Amino acid sequence: MKVAAVLVSAFVATAAAAAAHLPSAPQEVIQRATVDNGLVESDQLKKLIEEAKAQAIEQRGVTPACTVSKLSFRREYGSLSTKERLDYVNAVKCLQKKPARTPASVAPGAKSRFDDFIVTHIQQTLSIHFSGIFQPWHRWFTYQYEKALRDECGYKGYQPYWDWPKYASAPQDSPIFNGDPYSLGGNGQYIPHEGPVIVPPPEIGGGNIPLPAGVGGGFVTTGPFANMTVNLGPVGGTADTAPGPLGGLGYNPRGLKRDLGGAMNTRYANYTTVLTLLTQPTIDKFRHVSEGVPYTVEIGPHGGIHYTIGGDPGGDLFTSPGDPAFWVHHGQMDRMWTLWQALGLGSSTRYTDLGSGNFAHITWANQPASRLAKLTDVIDMGYAAPSTTIGHVMSTTEGEFCYFYL
Repeated sequence: MKVAAVLVSAFVATAAAAAAHLPSAPQEVIQRATVDNGLVESDQLKKLIEEAKAQAIEQRGVTPACTVSKLSFRREYGSLSTKERLDYVNAVKCLQKKPARTPASVAPGAKSRFDDFIVTHIQQTLSIHFSGIFQPWHRWFTYQYEKALRDECGYKGYQPYWDWPKYASAPQDSPIFNGDPYSLGGNGQYIPHEGPVIVPPPEIGGGNIPLPAGVGGGFVTTGPFANMTVNLGPVGGTADTAPGPLGGLGYNPRGLKRDLGGAMNTRYANYTTVLTLLTQPTIDKFRHVSEGVPYTVEIGPHGGIHYTIGGDPGGDLFTSPGDPAFWVHHGQMDRMWTLWQALGLGSSTRYTDLGSGNFAHITWANQPASRLAKLTDVIDMGYAAPSTTIGHVMSTTEGEFCYFYL
């Protein structure tokens, strides 16, 4: 069976499973569901969704706050109209102009609300990656960023995502990075260079990992973020990268650099990667595809796309939220998890299970050895946003959440 056909079949099942978390007839889900820009609307889909919805209501006997009429949809960046893309870009730029909430005594380099999110990520990088909190933490992190864009900058839309395989051969030419006024800025200017070499944190250990170079490497000179100033970092994580002042929390103004190219994207985040990811039977196996095998070149789509962006700060694991492209990448990361959860087809375990493997503990790949993460563990947002617990963010249609992905 071709990959596209498999993905269509998976989407039909996913839409039905997602509807099981909603209390009323999901006509809007049916009408707006898209696969490769084509409308998926069939009697089979309607029947599946209605059966899932009816079963869920009967089993749960409650009416959740999130209903179909309230459900919002996050969409692929290139599917947005030019006006919608420009609205998003302007909201990001607005956040970059608003004053920081982080005290200068904590991070003197934080100069904006945009920077508040970077500080939080820097401070917690070694506990929020390859750990049981990784996916819930970044789901809440991305949601709070979206909320800041909407509540503080008047953005009317929702966080878009980067459909990795769609532009895999040349991401620099995609609507996200083509450098037009509606993009997130262009690639860095080309300069001859070698690819990055990942250096694991000294507390963790493991060998260096060389990766292929992109076709940029220099400063971004086109698009809305051509004149963007990066205030924080770098912290480290790649060879020959010297930490900025105060371990990356000091003030270190410089231009935005990128190193986009197809080599990393096609290697780590193609259509086969996505299909393999969505068909994993357990959360432990899902995460080993998503985040890769520690200390090997198999870094998975999470790291693969971060290093597809590359440059500064995108190529620094700690300060990567400082590149506006971080947020469309993590929109897709959350989308993959959301779809995988829904593909459990009525099983509630995908909304409660954090796993039991090395990535399920409260330390980076269980080094040093630690307990398993729990649903009651706190997701700390520092000064960027309110905190919550893992258990409150396990479903995108429960609690404070009411969104799904097209």
